[in-house]
Amino acid sequence: MAKERKKKQLKTITSWCKGCGICVAFCPVKILAIENDKVQIVNPEKCTSCGLCEMRCPDFAIYLEEQEDEING
Repeated sequence: MAKERKKKQLKTITSWCKGCGICVAFCPVKILAIENDKVQIVNPEKCTSCGLCEMRCPDFAIYLEEQEDEING
């Protein structure tokens, strides 16, 4: 029987981003960058879903969205 776990994926709301760079500074795996005054996710596969970027963003422009993922086991 397959077990289900929730996997989180990093998302941004570009129109809310003011380009302050706080999320970039707090990311421990350095997957974020500011390009054209907006946050960009440059290495999404390396995201550890720690949530530091989401917690520190003053504009709520970056967040972790839960996704259903099946695991066989």
